[in-house]
Amino acid sequence: MKFGIDKIFTKIRFKINLEKKETLETFIVYFVSFFIFVKKYLVKKEIIKQAIGLFLHYGFKSVTMDEIAQHMRISKKTIYAHFSNKESLVEEAALSRFNYILDCFKTISKQAKDPIIEIYQLKKEALKHISSEQNSPQYQLQKYYPSLYSKMKEKEFEILNVSFANSLKKGVETGLFRSNINVGFVTRIYFNGIRGVTDIKLFPLEKFKIDQLLIDFSEYHLRAICTPLGIEKLETYKNEINL
Repeated sequence: MKFGIDKIFTKIRFKINLEKKETLETFIVYFVSFFIFVKKYLVKKEIIKQAIGLFLHYGFKSVTMDEIAQHMRISKKTIYAHFSNKESLVEEAALSRFNYILDCFKTISKQAKDPIIEIYQLKKEALKHISSEQNSPQYQLQKYYPSLYSKMKEKEFEILNVSFANSLKKGVETGLFRSNINVGFVTRIYFNGIRGVTDIKLFPLEKFKIDQLLIDFSEYHLRAICTPLGIEKLETYKNEINL
């Protein structure tokens, strides 16, 4: 037996305790809208994920929108439905990857045995994501998307400033760092130092290797703030676990 639309709505209203047909219709509209929103969100998220993989392998400048579409087996029109241009895709992909790396840094800071180990563990983690090659993502970002690069550096300081300051205070409390250091000053000097050694204008890739620069800067930084006990522990770590 077939029911008319009004009878169907009446039956549904009775089951879910809705008093007006308009209420159910509104619910359906919102549900469908939410479903479409989630679908678009998942598609956009997948585009970002696949783009990150290509950018990390070939560099931000080298990869085209056509290549991303071909890699995903979708039309370029689908990508442009979510990103107005390549720059907007690069920005979201770079920030997504950047947030992932920052989360790794924060985890290391929380779990590190002491502030000296923390500095070297952060250095090792950074080297996983930094290359000395001309086509590496971070150097292409710095060269071809300078405003985005600056934006990410500002965000980096905002997020990690407190974490690094706490690390310095812990070092002072445990006798590893000098008690008279200016925490705010040293935190900013450390950040500027890290930025400096990754600046391709200051340290050209053909003359300097980023891994050695980070090693040299980490030791330079620690020897400037460590107490004799801290220096002793630093030397022990270097000999025992090859920092």
